[in-house]
Amino acid sequence: MKVISDNHKRLRGPVPLSHLLLRQFVRAGDNVIDATCGNGHDTLLLAELATADGTVWGFDIQIEAIQATAQKLTAAGFGKAVRLFHCSHAQMTQHVDQPIHAVVFNLGYLPGGDRSLTTLPETTLAALEQSLKLLHHGGIIMATIYPGHDGGDAEGNAVEAWAAGLSPKHYHVWRMGQANVTVDAPYLILIQKAVM
Repeated sequence: MKVISDNHKRLRGPVPLSHLLLRQFVRAGDNVIDATCGNGHDTLLLAELATADGTVWGFDIQIEAIQATAQKLTAAGFGKAVRLFHCSHAQMTQHVDQPIHAVVFNLGYLPGGDRSLTTLPETTLAALEQSLKLLHHGGIIMATIYPGHDGGDAEGNAVEAWAAGLSPKHYHVWRMGQANVTVDAPYLILIQKAVM
């Protein structure tokens, strides 16, 4: 029996909140995407939740991120259950053609990596548009936004403006962040495709 640590119960920052929500929405057999693998934490959680019969796709433009994610997945026994792609998340529909239940974005730069390499508004918006096209009814997109680094506020503003323009008849859009932190603290945008 797998013992899950109490760390998933701590809601300091948007990433633990996103993981809490993923645990509520993602089930075994679902098809899911990690649009920004980073160090592999989100990818690993998605693999734990979905890969009994589902598929996980992971994307990152940095080979270091793909390697770190692959190593983390292999150590946990998911090495062959996840499809990793060393390319931009803006190319996801070139590799995924199935209905998706969840797409996770953790924007900004690779923690511990080169801070000058960041996600960009243009590619992020393109990837979000592709995510909507792939999204199953009831499925979710979550984007953790980091306005505190160079360019992060512009990307956050672009994502928020895009999300605010989605039809409320077809999508439920939420902005979630801690109220008792600085204005440049990270926060979470959640989009659910309405069940028709």
